[in-house]
Amino acid sequence: MPLLDRFFTRDKELGKKDDDHKPGVGAALPSSWTLRLPTPAFRRRRYFYALLVVFFIYLFIKNIPSDLGPNSQRGDIRVPLRGPSSQSPASALPSGEPPHPDKPSEVEKYYFSGPIKFYKLAVSLHSVAGLAGHNGANKNVLFAASSLRSASEILPLACEMATWKRNDVHIALMGRDDLEVAEIMRLNGVNTECDIHWHDARPDYAQWSSNFRMEVSVSAGLGHIQTFIHPQVIITDHESREDSFFTKAVRAKAFGIGKSVIELPLAAAENLMWITRLDSGSLAAWHTTYVNLLIHAPPKSSGALIRLIKSIESADYFGARRPHLTIELPADIDQATANYLENLVWPPLDWSGAPHASQVTVRHRMPRHSPTAGEASSHFIESFYPARPKVSHVLLISPQAELSSIYYHYVMYHLLEYKYSTFGDRTHDAKNLMGFTLELPSTYLNDSTPLEPPIWEPDHTKRSSREALEPTPFLWQAPNSNAALYFGEKWVELHSFLSARMYIQDPRLPVDRRPPIRTKVVSESYPSWMEYFQELMRVRGYFLLYPHFPDSDDAIVTIHEELRQSPQEFSKKRSPPSNTDPPKLDPNEPFVTDPSAFDPILPPSPEAPLLVKNLVALLPYSGDLPQITKLPILSHEGNILSRPDAIAASHQFTDEFRDEIGRCNTDSKVVAEPMSARDLFCNLDQSRGTGPLTIKSKDRTADVRHNKNTEEEVDDAHDEEGEEEKGEEKKKEQDEEKLKVAHEKKSEKLMRSEFDAHLQRQAGKADDTVAHATNKKAAEKGIDKAEFKKSSYSDATKKDQGRPDKAENTTPKPIGIKTTKEGIDIKSEPTRKQQKQETTDQAPLTPLGGESTKKEEDKSVKKGRQEQQQSSSAKKDYDGRKESRKEDSDKPKSKLSKDVKPQAEDRKPGW
Repeated sequence: MPLLDRFFTRDKELGKKDDDHKPGVGAALPSSWTLRLPTPAFRRRRYFYALLVVFFIYLFIKNIPSDLGPNSQRGDIRVPLRGPSSQSPASALPSGEPPHPDKPSEVEKYYFSGPIKFYKLAVSLHSVAGLAGHNGANKNVLFAASSLRSASEILPLACEMATWKRNDVHIALMGRDDLEVAEIMRLNGVNTECDIHWHDARPDYAQWSSNFRMEVSVSAGLGHIQTFIHPQVIITDHESREDSFFTKAVRAKAFGIGKSVIELPLAAAENLMWITRLDSGSLAAWHTTYVNLLIHAPPKSSGALIRLIKSIESADYFGARRPHLTIELPADIDQATANYLENLVWPPLDWSGAPHASQVTVRHRMPRHSPTAGEASSHFIESFYPARPKVSHVLLISPQAELSSIYYHYVMYHLLEYKYSTFGDRTHDAKNLMGFTLELPSTYLNDSTPLEPPIWEPDHTKRSSREALEPTPFLWQAPNSNAALYFGEKWVELHSFLSARMYIQDPRLPVDRRPPIRTKVVSESYPSWMEYFQELMRVRGYFLLYPHFPDSDDAIVTIHEELRQSPQEFSKKRSPPSNTDPPKLDPNEPFVTDPSAFDPILPPSPEAPLLVKNLVALLPYSGDLPQITKLPILSHEGNILSRPDAIAASHQFTDEFRDEIGRCNTDSKVVAEPMSARDLFCNLDQSRGTGPLTIKSKDRTADVRHNKNTEEEVDDAHDEEGEEEKGEEKKKEQDEEKLKVAHEKKSEKLMRSEFDAHLQRQAGKADDTVAHATNKKAAEKGIDKAEFKKSSYSDATKKDQGRPDKAENTTPKPIGIKTTKEGIDIKSEPTRKQQKQETTDQAPLTPLGGESTKKEEDKSVKKGRQEQQQSSSAKKDYDGRKESRKEDSDKPKSKLSKDVKPQAEDRKPGW
């Protein structure tokens, strides 16, 4: 019998024994309670299934992977292990080289590509759990390095940053070197005073790992660090001193988790030590802030402009984003400037083959006349408008300036500290700060009185102990046009302020509806836009931060005064009057110069040499920028103010400005909107009179009615077309009507000139005829010519006295041709009404003299009368043509005929 037939019987009867032959067994139990007992065949099947399960378990255990390790070490690498007990001790680290592959790789030294394990990272990450790493906003700053050379370069910066105690400093090792952390600290002279947190993020078998395995290891290590400490910024060494896999992995991972990476330049420990004074909030904005350079070039300044651009090109930008360059050219461009700008490439080309994007914008002004103060201010302010005001800022630079090679260090240090500092954001330090300057001017705003920088007491500026009476930066309520950076939000507010200020000062507005003229505070040697800037600063209580370097001859920027030019809007202005004469008012100018406030300009101050050493050595307080709230304050006049006095002065000037300039009710309180100055002007949405504003132009008057709801209808006051011209059809009809009127005026003028010339020719002929007849009659009578004219005039007067029309009106009417005692007199050009009355009002031509000369005079007088009738008929023909043309114009026009222009023969009327 086969083996399977022994276990699984085919015939059911074969499985039975003697059960059916024993009827007495089990008869006492009912049939429903009979138990089904297992048969031998069922037991054999269970044994077979159990053997199969055991066989499969054996196969699985024999072929299980050997590199998974214990279960405690095979967790998800994306979730870090919790608790220090989960980390394997150092004795559990693998020793020796990993197994070599069967086929040797191209680089025999770095061949291992097995699974990645971090044996030392978990312990250090769990030890810093109390540094608020679970929060997105914290004080954690991470330094990372892959090579020992890079670690030795960044360690001085990390320890210096930890010394200032503004950040929680971490350093991570992610390279192939197998030196212990304690040995690295000993070799670099790092002691326990350097309060930094070390993280060993090197994988197992790092010395033999392939580049791909190390790149994955760096990315995975940064992922674990991001989960535990959430660093605000990652700082690495220059890429030339780092491994390629490390640089590539850090850039990709930082972009994925949204963190800024600061790649330090060469010699960063010497030139970039100022970044150790910044907190985590400032460092996080390293790659999210934008600086725009704005240069306004005056005419004939090619040499100064080229010198400035060269200093910008040669500056050190320490691997940061290059600023955008905008150049405003004058109407007349020098050939030297055009040639230099044609070859200008900014930023410089990257010789590594990276794509190049130009960061240069050149603008050219079209008007060639000298602009007014308002026009010049508008043109300059319109040169820049930030797309993202919170991160985009403008740096104004005069062409007379020359920048130091580390000017961008100074700009970024102050910008990151005073605009993006986490400490400053909590205390609202930068609320009233409009920007900062790169130079310390030598005079006040009147450009005559020497500036005396304040020296502050140490207790008012210290974060730590200071030396007594040390020079300090200060806040001044005065703008700067030589070299100053203005925050983007404040620049947008300046746009809003200047647009409203220029609107209410429009010269086309009636004088009684313009604001009063204010006394000019800023000298005319500065641009006109500074006057409006200074008004906004006083109204809002804004200040600029001015530097004051302690006993140093070096400077961030040098202003060359040898080729200084006056602003174009003031260059052609007449010389100022003497101090005894009052200033003359110009109703079109918003400001008037007070000559008593502006003395002759002082000789230029000596030029300071440009700074060539590091920035920290130049700044006071060992490079630590003082708090804004602790700095001294100067008013626009140069007086030292306390902070409460500055706030009170700002509120007082705001009330005066809103009352005089904005025509607002002082009792009403208006909440200022962010980046807007509309709360200072209440005459934008409503007129300052009961009726609509009337703006007078050369041709017509447009009534502009202000709407309180929409700003567009307010701006219609400057539209010369007027609100009545709406619709395309109506505009076409008006244009056609204007063309027709102009054509009629031109035709009428031409016909009148030809008519007058004809009359003069006829009058000349009549004079010759009458004079000849008069001489002949006087000779026949044998009397003098003068006596003959006198007697003839007396006879004609006696004869005319008998006529009723002459008796009532003895004064001759001013018509074109009139009979006098000397003949025919040509008067001035007759009016249309006089021309129509010519035939009825003109006296008939009568002969002069007695009865003896009547026949001889008839011929000459008759000839003059015929000529007069010809001129009258020509005039009637002209009037008839004009009346027929008027009737044709009154007829309704079709859509096809209204666009037809007059022909050439219609524009030149003939006789």
